[in-house]
Amino acid sequence: VNPDRYQSLIEEMEKNGGGITTQTRFDLAREAFQHTATYDAMIASYFSGLQSKQHLPEVVTLSLRQSDVLRYGENPHQAGALYGKFNVYFKKLHGKELSYNNILDINAASLLCTEFEKPTAVIVKHNNPCGVGSGETLLDAYRKALATDPKSAFGGIVSVNRTLDIATAEAINEIFTEVIIAPSYADGVLDLLMKKKDRRLIHQAVDLRAVKSFDIRGVTGGLLMQDQDQNRVTRESLRTVTTRKPTDEEFEALLFAWRIAKHVKSNAIVYARKDRTLGIGAGQMSRVDSAKIAVMKAAEAGLDLSGCSVASDAFFPFADGLLEAVKGGATSVVEPGGSVRDEEVIKAADDHKVAMVFTGIRHFRH
Repeated sequence: VNPDRYQSLIEEMEKNGGGITTQTRFDLAREAFQHTATYDAMIASYFSGLQSKQHLPEVVTLSLRQSDVLRYGENPHQAGALYGKFNVYFKKLHGKELSYNNILDINAASLLCTEFEKPTAVIVKHNNPCGVGSGETLLDAYRKALATDPKSAFGGIVSVNRTLDIATAEAINEIFTEVIIAPSYADGVLDLLMKKKDRRLIHQAVDLRAVKSFDIRGVTGGLLMQDQDQNRVTRESLRTVTTRKPTDEEFEALLFAWRIAKHVKSNAIVYARKDRTLGIGAGQMSRVDSAKIAVMKAAEAGLDLSGCSVASDAFFPFADGLLEAVKGGATSVVEPGGSVRDEEVIKAADDHKVAMVFTGIRHFRH
């Protein structure tokens, strides 16, 4: 079943008078059964899709070929390997081999980039965005993304949704960037970026918006499976719950912040304007703490939060989280709604003349 085996098999048979060793027999048998098992799994998956009345399959049969043995897993004491077609979607053009963590960050940055139609740059660190910017040009977008948190961007992963041009590449080249992902590279860009031999350059070969898949995570004794979170809210789907409605510019900023909050580890708070992030608070057990961290990051970067918009990936259980956003300078807020204390939070917003909209959709990310 593996043509790469032919030559070594011929040589072994010639050496042993037409015979092969017991170990070779076991190796060939294993490969043969793996091959037929993969074929059977594909057939079973096809028929399950035809007959299942459930959206999620009743039986999960996975057969993925190992595509890369990684130096290690998330940490050096853990073994790691890559399975499936990741290398079909993301082709490495240059640099050291991808690490386990690189692969996670590449996936996270690229999925966030698909949220935007305008030229956009995303900077990711440890699977969380630390800056996102959109603009008329990719260079403008990258500068906005970098300005959010230039300290965290050092050693990060940059993903763009347009052909990477020479001006933007030169700007990215000014700081240490571990991985760069682009759908294509303009003439001369690869030559420039390849001067740093260890930096990974990735060609995103597939539009990820066309890739439909499930999120699968291992737990002790089994797997958890769910749809990918591909929900997109629009201005029309937002419900204003305060006396004051958002202005047109605030609506744009709220939608921008909301798209990013979906990709930030919970509890997630994102301060933004209509085309750039100003502060991101991620992964805190307290929503108030996430709001405080976002303000702190904006202050460190010298960014003005007055009149900005804030997105919260889940509802504010108390008014304190919203008041922290107001204290930071926010004048409009987007959150899912659904708390038993929604009225308390809405009243706090009205008391401070803050416009607030509900999405009816939560974006927890664990």
